[in-house]
Order: sequence, then C-alpha cells, then structure tokens
Amino acid sequence: MQPPRPPTDPSPARGFWHRWIVTTLAVLVADWMCEGIQIQGAVGLLVAPLLLGVLNAVVRPVLLLISLPLLLLTLGLFLWVINAALLLATSSLLGDAFRVEGFGAAMWGSLIISVVSILANTLAGAGSSRVVFQGFRRGGARPPQEPPGNGPVIDV
Repeated sequence: MQPPRPPTDPSPARGFWHRWIVTTLAVLVADWMCEGIQIQGAVGLLVAPLLLGVLNAVVRPVLLLISLPLLLLTLGLFLWVINAALLLATSSLLGDAFRVEGFGAAMWGSLIISVVSILANTLAGAGSSRVVFQGFRRGGARPPQEPPGNGPVIDV
C-alpha cells in the first residue's frame, strides 16, 4: 500500500495570490482616485488588502446575515454600506499605514474597489460568471439555450 500523495493542484494558493493582487490593485486605484483614502508605505499597501480580505471572509457574512431584511428592502444596495464599513474597519485597525477619512470616503473607496475588482477579475478570466447577450424576435421562439456551464448566467 502506497502512502497518499500530497495534493499537486496549486489552485488554492494561486487563488489566494490572485485575490490579494487584485485587491491590492483595487486599493491602490482607490488611493489614487479618492482624496479621503491614503496609503502610507509598503505596510499600508501590502497589509491593508490582506486585512480587508480577512474581514470580508470573516466579518462580512455575519453582517450580511444581520442586515438581510435591509438588504432585501434596498435590493442589495446596502452591500455598498457594508463594504464601506469594512473599509473603515480596516483603516481603524491599521492606523496611519492606511487611512480612510470618514464615511463618505469609505463609500467612494468601496465603490472604486468593487468596480476595479470586477474589471480585473473579468480581464484575468477568474471566476465562473459570464454575461450572455442574446437577441430574439418578438413573438418568435427564443433561441436554444446553452447547456448549464461553469457558473451563473446573466441573460440580457
């Protein structure tokens, strides 16, 4: 009997590095575009995205559960407030290395970080979401759909 082989798939580590690089890029763009966000030195640039990712993984699900009625009432727009609160929490935990000057700056920063992250992940081909544009004639049969693939489909 042979001992089990260690996993050779580096995808979990590669996924971590990809998310960290994308978040770092997004935080850097938010620093550049939003006056109320300031990164000081390498610690702020390297640790802030990591801490933001940890807060998104640990605290965000709890906040989503607690605010579920408000999320439904606002059709998901309250996610923007949750993201801004997590950005402010990151700022308060890192002190001068990463500063967010108030809730307004956190709102703009979270919007910028979200948009840049979506664009970077789309350009890198990460994730399994896709957007499909299909036309159909009024009164005619809808074109045949593709079989279920690797993720959600937004049919416009």
